[in-house]
Amino acid sequence: MTQNTTQQLNKDLNRAIERTQNYLFKEQYSEGFWWGELESNPTMEAEFLMLHFILGIKDDEKFLKLSNHIISQQREDGTWGQYYGSPGDLSTSVECYVALKLSGYSENNSSMAKAKDFIRSKGGIEKTRVFTKIWLALIGQWKWEGVPIMPAELILLPNWSPINIYEFSSWARSTIVPLLILMDKKPVRQLPENARVDELFVDGIDNVDFSIKSPTNQIGWETFFYAADQVLRILDKLPIKPTRELALKKCEEWILDHQEADGSWGGIQPPWVYSIMALSACGYDLDNPVIAKALNGFKAFAIEDKQTLRVQACLSPIWDTGLAIISLLDSGIKPNDSRLRKAGNWLLNKQIKSDGDWRVKADNVRAGGWAFEFDNTNYPDIDDAAVVATALHRIDLTDKETKRRSIDRCVQWINGMQSRNGGWASFDKDNMRSFIARIPFSDFGETIDPPSVDVTAHVLELLGTLGKEPYSKVIDKALKYVFSEQEPDGSWFGRWGVNYIYGIGSVLPALRS
Repeated sequence: MTQNTTQQLNKDLNRAIERTQNYLFKEQYSEGFWWGELESNPTMEAEFLMLHFILGIKDDEKFLKLSNHIISQQREDGTWGQYYGSPGDLSTSVECYVALKLSGYSENNSSMAKAKDFIRSKGGIEKTRVFTKIWLALIGQWKWEGVPIMPAELILLPNWSPINIYEFSSWARSTIVPLLILMDKKPVRQLPENARVDELFVDGIDNVDFSIKSPTNQIGWETFFYAADQVLRILDKLPIKPTRELALKKCEEWILDHQEADGSWGGIQPPWVYSIMALSACGYDLDNPVIAKALNGFKAFAIEDKQTLRVQACLSPIWDTGLAIISLLDSGIKPNDSRLRKAGNWLLNKQIKSDGDWRVKADNVRAGGWAFEFDNTNYPDIDDAAVVATALHRIDLTDKETKRRSIDRCVQWINGMQSRNGGWASFDKDNMRSFIARIPFSDFGETIDPPSVDVTAHVLELLGTLGKEPYSKVIDKALKYVFSEQEPDGSWFGRWGVNYIYGIGSVLPALRS
């Protein structure tokens, strides 16, 4: 490579960096933060539409815009998927089909016909996941007896019990509590005749076996939980349940106590919609302040134009702002830049200093983290906290003492959240009871929050940036965990990026730091 070529490459590179810096600053909000859309999949819109129907809210314009977005996400083969480039997903496709039919689409529509063919080819509604069956039960297209049972008394089990709500991950926990109410009250709002989806049952709805199937492996946790499910079904039919009223009341109180300032629960869609429906089943009407606040909160999560409406599953301003600051600093922006200072001061004001669910397993630790969202005081997470503290440390803020105290408080919280294997999870400490994922109810995804390499690496990068000596014992324990998780080919898996590049890209800067 000639000297002229090298010089031209450097010139092009510098120009590209400058253009990207300008773009980022152009996208910065006047308050100082950055916030990009969090893309999801069309189950968000499908379930949002079904939620309105279940609550008795009729909004033709909203239904039309939601259905326009759902149909725009359908693939050529008639399917809908869970992520970009994914294969067609049965449960996602069923929920989208139901939503479209609710909004007025006929099963004879060409798009609907293709979707129906795919759904039936995969075994129909009978083969959908548990959470889809719950939605179908709510609208009279599945029987509640065909859903794995979880008694409301789960909320009463003490924290030291092997199974209790705090052994589930934060996202599973905040979803399960409202479901305990729904699974007890079993509400149904029947679809109108023209919106029913009986055609999605392969052998017809009258021939469906709604019983929970026995696991093929007769030894293991699946068999244990299947047997427990069968016993619970018998107990659930008893006319007198002495602890049920107390359990339902505690579930209701737990839900009310966990609503966030923006109206959501946990800052994410699943617990939000289930909490609304659970409270509705308890008799809360649409005018109730809690329900009104919850429904109004969706406005900040919705992206609407003249034709479509899509709903973000979550908002990510804290994360986006922390990463934007670090990238701008890495690209050459000065630490005392006024725009970065503005972002830093915004982050300082977002630090969470109140207790959340994490306190159950870290009761001697003072709060000091950050969440992912604008409002989520119950669930700050270690990943955001580490990235934000790293960003703040590198900015030259005018109020240096406030910055120092904020970072010190964050590090104290993070260190107290280290799990016993040396790593850090996202929301909880020592949330690692793997058998929880074997309950019949858990076919929807991860139900626990064990430490991950990517989160741990972000913490290590922070501690190394601050100076490793004060945290040497914590770092040594974490490094052992990270090295124990390295794959034979040298890579690391990044759980929250769901790929190996993300894992490697997290660990290498941490090791350098």
